[in-house]
Amino acid sequence: MNDDILGMYDSFKSSLLELKNKEDLETLRVSMLGRKGAITEKLKNLSSIEDIEEKKVLGKEINDFKKFVEENIVLARTNLTELDFLSSVEKSYIDITLSGRRPSIAAINILTKVEEEIISIFRSLGFGVAEGFELEDDYHNFEALNMPYYHPARDNHDTFFVSSDRLIRTHTSGMQIRLMKDINPPIAAISPGKVGRRDAIDAKHSAVFHQIEGFLVDKDVSFNHLKGLLELFCKRIFGNSTKIRLRPDFFPFVEPGVDLSATCVVCKGEGCKTCGYEGWLEILGGGMIHPNVFEHVGYDTNKYTGFAFGMGVERIAMLKYGITDIRMFYENDIDFLKQW
Repeated sequence: MNDDILGMYDSFKSSLLELKNKEDLETLRVSMLGRKGAITEKLKNLSSIEDIEEKKVLGKEINDFKKFVEENIVLARTNLTELDFLSSVEKSYIDITLSGRRPSIAAINILTKVEEEIISIFRSLGFGVAEGFELEDDYHNFEALNMPYYHPARDNHDTFFVSSDRLIRTHTSGMQIRLMKDINPPIAAISPGKVGRRDAIDAKHSAVFHQIEGFLVDKDVSFNHLKGLLELFCKRIFGNSTKIRLRPDFFPFVEPGVDLSATCVVCKGEGCKTCGYEGWLEILGGGMIHPNVFEHVGYDTNKYTGFAFGMGVERIAMLKYGITDIRMFYENDIDFLKQW
């Protein structure tokens, strides 16, 4: 073999061993196979050789070397690509022996949690559950609940009307009328759901909130039954040390009506900022079902009596967990949601 060709083999092999990256490989390729590369120059010089046999032998040796260079450049490019990949894997290496990071998971919303707890308490006492309709008619929301056409709650500034006879229910009490029209006493049920009122939004009020209304009708139902039920409920939801206080109040669909307060869950009745230093917190309203309501559903007022009550789920949650602003339930603050 020609000494120059042998020297080119040795030089090329040494250059291959010194390659560090693809840029070095490209430089080597151009130096060998480019238009001004060593192999190209050798092929050009063949024309100056007069001996045909010598030209054939040297031409074959040059082409063999060219093929050798091309094959090794392809192989070197593949090896460098694999090295780049392994390097990137090494940089992003994950140590599987390290402790993992616990992914965030969803949880039951605090309002859903409190609502389910309230429902569970009344279910255990024999009450059924009926959710009703968020879009209610005037008759079931007002008329049948002893709120005639001149009652101020039926004005546009208090109620979200969607038509002359349809509105977003202002309470879930309308389901009481629907159930009593379909079922003869004895009957006991609660109706949870979302309601809407044109209230100014502040720390204590929201235009949309959740309510649970309940009622019981049977023979010889007295006010003492209502008191006993509500006292038991407050002990179940706030703790066995909870005491209740009943004061007269007015609601169109009950007579007499009462406002129920329970000992403050923060100070246990001692008096604090939460309860206005009175030791009591207002929980719900209720009373004995008005005879006019029974007349709308066809119940015999000489034979049956009953009571009804209603509470806001947000208010129960605020009192139970010491939340001071009702707006916090609807602001989607991640820290607040994680806390509860």
